[in-house]
Formats: sequence, structure tokens, C-alpha cells
Amino acid sequence: MKEITMEEYQTRALDTAVYPDRGNNPVYPVLGLNGEAGEIAEKMKKIIRDHSGDLEGQRDDLKAELGDVLWYVAVCAHEFGFELSEVAEFNLDKLADRKKRGVLGGEGDRR
Repeated sequence: MKEITMEEYQTRALDTAVYPDRGNNPVYPVLGLNGEAGEIAEKMKKIIRDHSGDLEGQRDDLKAELGDVLWYVAVCAHEFGFELSEVAEFNLDKLADRKKRGVLGGEGDRR
């Protein structure tokens, strides 16, 4: 499977982003992101219930749901004026800083 950059992923995701007032409507993809995250949670609940937590045979379904979440993250980033790689780098820098300061655990976005 060919690897792609985050920029390429975001560009290709936007090629399939069809919704009302695209480019000026962050609410639509934010709601979609929430729905897709919920679908992963629902899938995990059923894996626990029906398969004793064994992921074997469920991995493709989980990959598909994670892909849907990634698509919505890419589209949300675009709606907010960010490149997906910019969001990823910002997140990793934030977490590395928290680790360095010993505050990975705990509460609060600005710790």
C-alpha cells in the first residue's frame, strides 16, 4: 500500500467533501466527526459483548471507522483554516511539552 502525506490525504478527502455551504460550514463536519467517533465506540462495545474483546475478525471494520474519523478531522481542519499536518504537529508538540513537564496525566487543556 502506497503511503501518503497528510497534505495529500486532506486534499483527497476534500475532493469527496460534499455538504451544504462547504468551506463556510464547520458545524456539518464537526457533527459528522462526533457521529463517527460514536460509531467506533459502538463497535468496541459490540466487540466486548459479542467477541469477548477479541479484535480478530473485526480489524477491517475498525479500520473503516477510523478512516471515517480521519476524513472528518481533515475536513474540520480545512473548515477552521488549518492544514492537517499543522494540526498533527501542534498536537505532538503539545504532548511532548506536557511529557517534559511531567503533566501528561491530569486535567485541563492548558496544563
